[in-house]
Amino acid sequence: FHLAGIRLAPKEKLDIPVLFMPAEMKIYKAVVVIHVMRENGENWPYEVTAESNTDLNRNITVAENGETQGILWIYPINGTPEAPQQKSVVIRCQARQRLEQRVELLLFGVRPDATALPDAGNSAVVDTNVGESSDTPEVTDGSSATLEFLYELQYQSDEIRSQLESLVGVQLVEKEWDIESRIVTLIFNVVFAPSKPMRNEATIVIQCAAGGLWKFPLVFIATEPEVDDVINIEAVGLNKESIVGFKLTSQTR
Repeated sequence: FHLAGIRLAPKEKLDIPVLFMPAEMKIYKAVVVIHVMRENGENWPYEVTAESNTDLNRNITVAENGETQGILWIYPINGTPEAPQQKSVVIRCQARQRLEQRVELLLFGVRPDATALPDAGNSAVVDTNVGESSDTPEVTDGSSATLEFLYELQYQSDEIRSQLESLVGVQLVEKEWDIESRIVTLIFNVVFAPSKPMRNEATIVIQCAAGGLWKFPLVFIATEPEVDDVINIEAVGLNKESIVGFKLTSQTR
């Protein structure tokens, strides 16, 4: 869009609305350019010379006499579409036990024209021709590409992170890519080894290098542990104390 003729008083603020409504799961890029000129039409006395600052010169417009006619502010905008949040996956395990569970996550609307992988988190590469051995597998539109993903387990708070981080492990073990439906299936192996009863939540966040963000909530439930032992105390007589001893071992320092 283009806005013109907006007058700003000294130190006045201007809100610029930016609307993002993605049609596909891909990266969208745009630039917001703000061009400011004096209301009276006069130029600033600053003249561009060969020794002038390069970054400064890039952000000005010059009149015929070499003076500064306008000042530019340039704001790049990167839009990442986010899929609607999916239903929660429940991971349930008895306290003091260890559970390994395969979790299958479906990524809808994935584009096959992946680009460079962002610099963060864990990565997974999904070949577009599953089952074939090829460094540059061919996709249906004739381009050569692989689908690259980042995945990360995020927590709602630092307190939940401290409770879950050492008890939970997530690893990508299998990937499938259906070109016709544009659905990528990622299968994760989730390990949960709770030490005490609890109920906490986390989110697997998956990002595709070609664009798109998917979030899958996980609910970790640890139920009551089994009884360790039954202590029987036999009475030696009425109004007389009976004592039995047992040992407790700490699992940590």
